[in-house]
Amino acid sequence: MGSPGHCCAGDGRSPSLQSLFPSAGIPRLRRPRTLYPWRRAPTLGRVRRAWVIPPISVSENHKRLPFPLVQIKSDKQQLGSVIYSIQGPGVDEEPRGVFSIDKFTGKVSLNAMLDREKTDRFRLRAFALDLGGATLEEPTDLEIVVVDQNDNRPVFRQEVFTGRVLEGAVPGTYVTRAEATDADDPETDNAALRYSILEQGGPQLFSIDPLTGEIRTVQVGLDREVVAVYNLTLQVADMSGDGLTATASAIITLEDINDNAPEFTGDQFFMEAAEAVSGVEVGRLEVEDRDLPGSPNWAAQFTILDGDPDGQFTIRTDPRTNEGVLSVVKPLDYESRERYDLKVAVQNEAPLQAAAPRAERGQARVSVQVRDVNEAPVFQENPLRTSLAEGAAPGTPVATFSARDPDTQQLQRLSYSKDYDPEDWLQVDGATGRVQTQRVLSPSSPFLKDGWYRAIILARDDASPPSTATGTLSIEILEVNDHAPELSPPWGSLCSTPDRGSGLLLGATDEDLPPHGAPFHFQLSPRVPELARNWSLSQVNVSHARLRPRLRVPEGLHRLSLLLQDSGQPPQQREQPLNVTVCRCGQDGACLPGAAALRAGGAGISLGALVIMLASVILLLLLALLVALLARFRQQSWDKRLLHGLQDDLRDNILNYDEQGGGEEDQDAYDIDQLRHPAELAAFGAPLGRPPLRRDAPFGRARPQVTRALPTSPADIADFINDGLEAADCDPSVPPYDTALIYDYEGDGSLAGTLSSILSSLDDEDQDYSCLREWGPRFSRHQRRPPGHRGQT
Repeated sequence: MGSPGHCCAGDGRSPSLQSLFPSAGIPRLRRPRTLYPWRRAPTLGRVRRAWVIPPISVSENHKRLPFPLVQIKSDKQQLGSVIYSIQGPGVDEEPRGVFSIDKFTGKVSLNAMLDREKTDRFRLRAFALDLGGATLEEPTDLEIVVVDQNDNRPVFRQEVFTGRVLEGAVPGTYVTRAEATDADDPETDNAALRYSILEQGGPQLFSIDPLTGEIRTVQVGLDREVVAVYNLTLQVADMSGDGLTATASAIITLEDINDNAPEFTGDQFFMEAAEAVSGVEVGRLEVEDRDLPGSPNWAAQFTILDGDPDGQFTIRTDPRTNEGVLSVVKPLDYESRERYDLKVAVQNEAPLQAAAPRAERGQARVSVQVRDVNEAPVFQENPLRTSLAEGAAPGTPVATFSARDPDTQQLQRLSYSKDYDPEDWLQVDGATGRVQTQRVLSPSSPFLKDGWYRAIILARDDASPPSTATGTLSIEILEVNDHAPELSPPWGSLCSTPDRGSGLLLGATDEDLPPHGAPFHFQLSPRVPELARNWSLSQVNVSHARLRPRLRVPEGLHRLSLLLQDSGQPPQQREQPLNVTVCRCGQDGACLPGAAALRAGGAGISLGALVIMLASVILLLLLALLVALLARFRQQSWDKRLLHGLQDDLRDNILNYDEQGGGEEDQDAYDIDQLRHPAELAAFGAPLGRPPLRRDAPFGRARPQVTRALPTSPADIADFINDGLEAADCDPSVPPYDTALIYDYEGDGSLAGTLSSILSSLDDEDQDYSCLREWGPRFSRHQRRPPGHRGQT
C-alpha cells in the first residue's frame, strides 16, 4: 500500500492517487485519499511485494457522521467491475457497524463515535473481487488508529488521604502521598498530572511534590498541644497542570511526644489517716500534664522521696484521672507516731524529651495526721501451740492465752471467752485467759485432725464500742500407750506334722498410734511350759509371727495361750487364747476332707460367736411370738368393732345379713325394699304401692295407699322411714312392721325343724349365754318360744 509522498516500488513513478488526506480529524478535507494497496512494482531478479498501508488516524468523539476515512482501489479492472469489502472488529465483529465500505467505489467510512479509552485501534482486512466473485487481489491489512482527546478528568485514588507525623518534626519529614489517575493516553499531555495544595488552614507547614504527590513538612513548629490535626485540600490537573482538575482532602495528625512534664496542682497537701488499718485510701494528689491523655507521655508515676522510712504508705496512679492515690499499706500506730511529713515527686512513664522544659512543680509536700482509734487487743503468740497427754483428767491446765491492749494511753480491761470449741472440752478464765480441761476428750473425736485439736479464743476490751481479737489455740494430743495388742484373728488351722504346710500366720493390731504400736513381740505363755515343747513361734515382721508344731500333734482343736507385747513406753502386754485346729494335710499342705476337717470347721468358732448365734435365734423366736400375739389382739379388736357396728344399726344389719324369712312355701313375705333402697326401686320403675298380701293377714283386702315423695336430702330420710313405719302399722291387711312374725315366720309344711328343736333334749341350763351380754339388751336371754317362733326380740 502506498502513502502520500511515496512512490511505487521499483518503477520510479508516482502512485496513482485521486486524492490525499493526511488526517481524518481535519474538517477542511472533504474527500478521502485513494490507495492502491495491491499495486505491484516490477523488478529484475526480485520477487514483487505489496505496498504497506500506513495506519489511518481518526480522532475519538468525532460527531459528524458518517465520516469518510479512505478509498481503496485495484488497478486490474475498470471502475465498476471490482467488488470491495472489509472485515474485522468494527465491521462484522464487535463492536459491529463502526466502519463500512462502498463495494463499488472502495470508500471506507466511519459510522459511530469512537472512544479511545475503550478501543485505541482497529485492524481490518480489505478484499477485492471481480463481478463473478473471483479474487482479484490478495487480502491486505488496513489499520485505523484512534487519536486521543482530553475528555477524562484526573481522579484521586481516594477521597481522603491520611498521614501521621511526630510533633516537632524537622522540615522535609515525609508525611503521606497522594495518588491520582487519568484515563486518557498516558503518552500525551492529556494524562500529564500535576499536584498542588490549595488550602492548609493556617501557616504553610506542608508541601506537596507536583510530580509524585508526596507531602512533607516544610517548617518547624509543629506542636500537638497547639494544633493536633491539619486538614489539607489537594488538587490534581492534567495537561501538565493546565487541563482538567480534581480535588481531595488530606488529614494529617500530629503524634504526641513527651515534651511536657507533669506538675502538681499545689505545693503541699494535707490528709488524715486512722490508725490500726491498712489497705485504705488516705487522699489524692492532683497533677496536670498537657500531653495526650491516656498515653505514656501523660501517665504519671509517683515516688515517695522522704518521710516514710518503714514503707507504711504507697502511691498508685488512677488511670482515669491521672491522680496519685495515697494509701496505707502497713497499719499506723498513733501511740508511736502522730504525724507523717512525706516528700513526693511525679514523672511520666515515658522519658521526657531533652528539649522539653523542666516542670516547676515536680515535687510536693504531703502531711498525714494519724487519728487515734480504739484498737483491738493483740495476742502475744497467735496461733498458740501446746500439747497435752491423751486422756487428761478434767481440770488439767492447758495454757494461758493472754493478749495485750495496744491503746496504752487508755485504761482498758480485757476479758476472754471461747468462740469455737466443738467438743466443749476447754474452760477459759475470763479475766486471765487461763485455759484448762473440763472433761476427758475422747480419742475417737471427729474434731481430732492428725492428733491436733483446734479452738478459738476471743479477747475483748471494755471500750465503747469494744474491740475483739481472735486467737487460735492448737493442742497436740500426745499419744499414751494405754492399749495392749490383740491377735487378729484369734483362731486358725495348720497341719499336724511339722513337715507339711507353712504353719499358722498370726497377726496383731493395736489401737494406739505409733510409736506405741508395732513392732509387736509374740511369745508362748510362760505359764504353760509344755507349750514350748510342742510348738514353736517365730517372728515374721513387725506385726506378724508364724506358729508351727515341733512334733506331730493329734488332730482336733488345741487351745494355746500367747503373750503379746507392743513397743510403747511403758510397753503394754496381754495374754490371749488362740484356738488352733490341727488337721491331716496332703502333700500340698492343705487339710484333707474328713472328720478332722469337720472338727476344724467347728473349732474355728469361738465361744463368743456361739453365744451371739444362740442369742440371735432366741431373739428371732421372741419376735415371731410377739408378731403372733399382736395379730391375735388386732383380730379381737376388729371383731369387737364389728359387733358394735352391728349394734348401732340393728335393723339394717338384720335386713341385710340375718333375714331368714319363712319356710320353703313362704313366697309372700313383706317386701321391705322400700325402706332399704327406695331410690333404686324408683330408678328401675318399680311401683311403690302395697306389697303382696301375706297368707296370715287378718284381712283379705287392703286399702289403697297414698303415693309418697322420695326424700330429697339426708334430713328427710328419717321422716320418710317414720312415715313408712306408721303406714305399715295402720295397714289392716298386714301385721305391724315391728312384729316378729314379719321376720321369723317360717310358713307351713317346712321340712326343716325349728331352731328350738336343735338339741332340745338338753336343758337350757347347760347352755352358756354369757357371751351375749356384750351384744346389748336385744340379745339378752328370754324364755323359750314355742316351736315355729324363734328369735323374737
